[in-house]
Amino acid sequence: MKALVDGDINTITNGTFKGSILIEDDKIAEIGKEIDVPDEAKIIDVKGKTIIPGLIEAHCHTGIHEEGEGWQGNDTNEMYDPITPHLRALDGINPDDIGLKEAVKAGITTVNVTPGSANPIGGQSVALKTAGSNIVDDLVLKEPTGMKMAFGENPKRVYREQDKLPSTRMTTAGLLRKTLSESENYDGDDEEKENFKLQALKPVLEKELKARIHAHRADDMISAIRIAEEFDFDMVLEHATEGHKIAEFLAKREVPAVVGPCLSSKSKRENAARTFETPGVLSDKGVKVALMTDSPVIPTKYLNLMAAYSVKEGMDEEEALKAITIYAAEICGIDHRVGSLEKGKDADIVVLDGDPLEIKSRVEKVFIEGDEIDTEDL
Repeated sequence: MKALVDGDINTITNGTFKGSILIEDDKIAEIGKEIDVPDEAKIIDVKGKTIIPGLIEAHCHTGIHEEGEGWQGNDTNEMYDPITPHLRALDGINPDDIGLKEAVKAGITTVNVTPGSANPIGGQSVALKTAGSNIVDDLVLKEPTGMKMAFGENPKRVYREQDKLPSTRMTTAGLLRKTLSESENYDGDDEEKENFKLQALKPVLEKELKARIHAHRADDMISAIRIAEEFDFDMVLEHATEGHKIAEFLAKREVPAVVGPCLSSKSKRENAARTFETPGVLSDKGVKVALMTDSPVIPTKYLNLMAAYSVKEGMDEEEALKAITIYAAEICGIDHRVGSLEKGKDADIVVLDGDPLEIKSRVEKVFIEGDEIDTEDL
């Protein structure tokens, strides 16, 4: 049992106050301005420090595209079959990735790892804790957290180079419709005709699993929504680079967006409108926004920088912090355990010497499920 005492606690969901947090096993047992601390509890004095929940990266490839490992550590995309819903990011993740170690040092305690965007349907994402075991299965918070799909340039480029379909946006949409229709009509009764691909899509069509749809351009986002409405499934937009152009359209349809990585270069035509103004515009219109690094495009450790720059370009500061905590958790379906400091939630807690969106602030302590992580030993 541990007690963080006399800190400046930002709960994210229930205000900010000077108080204490009691940790028992892996959960927050008590939190408040004044709590009873048992005599047997280990006291950790955090007076003058800022206490926040562990940060959450809602979209990255950390662990599945390892930093500094070249092709040997890159298992993000299966680029020889455009339809791969049965693939699981979990099967390609190395928990010893440098990116995960740097993430926890920066106060990021959960990452949502997705397959890449080479395929119209790429596979299943997974939410992981960033430290605590050398066995990836022990780090799993939830799996799957979504089904990756992709529109725009990436599928066109990958398969055109192989003289395969899809080579146009029309064909990407057509392949999606064809596969979703086949899954709708697949009953799985005949074991000899068992189809892992179509089985994997059933939870999407039954609204048990959200489609996580890669789209940068406004027209691609609208195409994605069109297909989601045709087949009546729930979705999240990933990247949403031109989201500011159709913010009211997205808000009306209550489509959440994981925006970014706005810090990277305008590396291809569909990124030409990339700006840190997008998160604020979407948020102001009522779109639920999370932020991403898209690691290793931007290293995961700079997640708070994505929020800070978004504030600089107009996003409300409280909304920006929620975009890397509770909104990220809600979008990934893990908010019952992480994303805010509340009694009963996982004791994923970060202690800083200042404002979490201030670049000069340092992370001093990180707790994941109640255990203080020795970041010097990572």
